[in-house]
Amino acid sequence: MPGAEGAFDLAWLTRRFSDALKQIARPVARISVLIVDDDRITALNRRHLGAEGTTDVLAFPTTGPGEAIDADIAICADVARRQAKQRGHRLERELLLYALHGLLHCAGFDDGSEPGAAAMHAEEDRILRAIGVGPVFADESSSRAVGHAPAARGRGEAP
Repeated sequence: MPGAEGAFDLAWLTRRFSDALKQIARPVARISVLIVDDDRITALNRRHLGAEGTTDVLAFPTTGPGEAIDADIAICADVARRQAKQRGHRLERELLLYALHGLLHCAGFDDGSEPGAAAMHAEEDRILRAIGVGPVFADESSSRAVGHAPAARGRGEAP
């Protein structure tokens, strides 16, 4: 995203995501996170999932269950900016949540059902607590607070 580096603390985000990687039970071989705007995530959403509109995160794992995670994740700074304002916290924290959410999809979590969403959000909160950021969902009444398209599986294409 052009000029995005000046809009948020990329160093903080990178450190915290690196810390989060250590909390995942599955090994991680490679992970890349691309921060994009509404236009780019909309194009990716259309291209890979056939869905219209913006979304918060898209995950593109290239490995299967039981293998070390190798994936590309696209997160939307515009969606994060709007949601961070609504939640009353910093943009970096919302971007971290999206990157972590994509990572958990690659690790096998699926929030397509209410029980799955609750389990995924509990794991996000656990990891965010463990790295000193604090929970996002513990105080929210809805278990579907992060509304996004499901991960694009098996595409093997970088965003």
